[in-house]
Amino acid sequence: MEKWDGNTGTTSAFAVPDWMIQFADQKQEFNKRPTKIGRRSLSRSISQSSTDSYSSAASYTDSSDDETSPRDKQQKNSKGSSDFCVKNIKQAEFGRREIEIAEQEMPALMALRKRAQGEKPLAGAKIVGCTHITAQTAVLMETLSALGAQCRWAACNIYSTLNEVAAALAESGFPVFAWKGESEDDFWWCIDRCVNVEGWQPNMILDDGGDLTHWIYKKYPNMFKKIKGIVEESVTGVHRLYQLSKAGKLCVPAMNVNDSVTKQKFDNLYCCRESILDGLKRTTDMMFGGKQVVVCGYGEVGKGCCAALKAMGSIVYVTEIDPICALQACMDGFRLVKLNEVIRQVDIVITCTGNKNVVTREHLDRMKNSCIVCNMGHSNTEIDVASLRTPELTWERVRSQVDHVIWPDGKRIVLLAEGRLLNLSCSTVPTFVLSITATTQALALIELYNAPEGRYKQDVYLLPKKMDEYVASLHLPTFDAHLTELTDEQAKYLGLNKNGPFKPNYYRY
Repeated sequence: MEKWDGNTGTTSAFAVPDWMIQFADQKQEFNKRPTKIGRRSLSRSISQSSTDSYSSAASYTDSSDDETSPRDKQQKNSKGSSDFCVKNIKQAEFGRREIEIAEQEMPALMALRKRAQGEKPLAGAKIVGCTHITAQTAVLMETLSALGAQCRWAACNIYSTLNEVAAALAESGFPVFAWKGESEDDFWWCIDRCVNVEGWQPNMILDDGGDLTHWIYKKYPNMFKKIKGIVEESVTGVHRLYQLSKAGKLCVPAMNVNDSVTKQKFDNLYCCRESILDGLKRTTDMMFGGKQVVVCGYGEVGKGCCAALKAMGSIVYVTEIDPICALQACMDGFRLVKLNEVIRQVDIVITCTGNKNVVTREHLDRMKNSCIVCNMGHSNTEIDVASLRTPELTWERVRSQVDHVIWPDGKRIVLLAEGRLLNLSCSTVPTFVLSITATTQALALIELYNAPEGRYKQDVYLLPKKMDEYVASLHLPTFDAHLTELTDEQAKYLGLNKNGPFKPNYYRY
């Protein structure tokens, strides 16, 4: 398996279990803000990583029937268990329907559940997770359970939890600690309830943003003696793992799912291409034709956003620091500019860079009246929202996750999701894309959990290309797609194994 060190030379073999091979050879049969919420601190010592990936925030019901904090409620599921904390356990029936809908668009997980559960490759695994708690995550959790794992889960984002799905999971017996609109204190309390439980020691971590991993390092470092590995799928979380590794503080192997081909190309590109329009429509009811938009960053997320907006008739500008991505933007028909050059004229500003302070107070002061500002990239650091919380500016909540920030002269901007990731907080993400990412997570957990001692060192590893290809192949039957097979002569000519991998490690899709 390729180490995350930029070296594409030496790799260790990825042993494909028999149950995976057998499966591959067979054809598949087959998001109003709460009335009362605590606001997360604007100055977290930990980078706000809880908005890095994907989720669906269109809850069945956002308005609560009471304002009591879930932490102050005494709730039990039908089996008498109270080892959970959700908004309202009575919403479980609606959540179960959401999960059943998601299952239809997650064919690989359903097939994996059906074909591999006999062998129980995760038997004995005790997985503690911190991700977006959505219907799609529920399908993943129930798949992991079917494969033999025990799971405890918290939310990595204070806005993205679907309360009814969390209720459904709690009703099914999963210890889930999450609700939409958590406060800063709630957020860490939920994570602690997942980890700090008598008689239960996690041996695997599935993280999205690194907050769970950080919490265990900070509060319960001895737990790492029994943890076999970490699977991380966000930009921020992976960055934290690099830092730990460089400092010699990473004490277990970690799998970098974020930089897998299936994550970069599908979750980032194709997902954002659809969800950017969904998020903007739901929050603003705007028409895209003729609107001037500046997209900051032309990585995979930026490419998806630009393609969607261009197709809807918007005039799209791009800002970039990387000359290669910049040239790609030019070749795709977008005008490359500096933000200062267009900030007075654009109707929408979208950040997709993974950086911080991309849109500063100076930019915000110069924007035209009613300019829409939103983030599709890293955490909530790209837009300097903190600079807007000053006495001279008035904040006006107009609808769920939509704020008007009003200047003394009457100018206002429309800020979406308080600068957090738009498609996490304000819309849904296509389930099929999440199926690809969730399958990759499941296989990474299986690989790390079952790996013989010594295969993986205390370092960060990339998924092997063979696994990326395998995940892709599991989703092809949905389209009734038929792969061409190499002849022996063709395979010999190309110097390939007939079963892959089909591209070298340096190949860029």
